[in-house]
Amino acid sequence: MPILSLFYGIVIRMHKELSGKHHKSHIHVEYAEDEAVIALAW
Repeated sequence: MPILSLFYGIVIRMHKELSGKHHKSHIHVEYAEDEAVIALAW
């Protein structure tokens, strides 16, 4: 997954998978051991 931004230890990545379980673009936000996944509506 390409890194969109990296600051204060927070990594923001964007992911799009054309096949499989992820059909929509979404963003992963990682900090230390925590992770959030945000779906992008279109």
